[in-house]
Amino acid sequence: MEIIVNGRHCTISDETRQQVSHRLQSVEKLRDRVIRTEVEFTNTEAKGDPSQTIRCEITMYSKGPVIRAVASAEDKMVAFDKAIEKLRNQLRKASDRRKHHRSNLRAPQVIQEIAPEPVDDGAPETRTLAGDVQMTGDGPLVVREKEFPLVPLSLAQALDEMELVGHDFFLYVDAETKAPSVAYRRKGYDYGVIHLR
Repeated sequence: MEIIVNGRHCTISDETRQQVSHRLQSVEKLRDRVIRTEVEFTNTEAKGDPSQTIRCEITMYSKGPVIRAVASAEDKMVAFDKAIEKLRNQLRKASDRRKHHRSNLRAPQVIQEIAPEPVDDGAPETRTLAGDVQMTGDGPLVVREKEFPLVPLSLAQALDEMELVGHDFFLYVDAETKAPSVAYRRKGYDYGVIHLR
């Protein structure tokens, strides 16, 4: 497994790199298909809470889905320990879900919701901002684009990937219907799914 340790607005000592590499070996036992692991420490320079000045993000690239965990603390290694614990919990949850799903003891309950049709009450104002970015209506501007390869997934696969990345929702194309769908986390350990037609 290749391990890359980077620092943003902070320096990473050789001792820290060795400790990170050593501690990641225990996670490799849980996830034997890991190809590359990236660990990034970011110094936020005490914006707000001083106990959250160092942010550690661990991203594992494997033959399957990407796994990510993020944590913050005052010290690099404390932030790393928190992030690696989150990563272990995500891997255990995903493993338990797969075991549970394969045994067919209880299939996950799927709650289907139909999105209401949008109401057209007039055309909102379109503004051109920096460069050629256009924004429709009022509100904050968030510009961030990501592209992912389109691979049809079953609901179980989508829930696994959502858990491994640590997000509250996951957009995917359903393998059966070929329709865009969103799986999302509800309160507790329940999930919901929205299918678009």
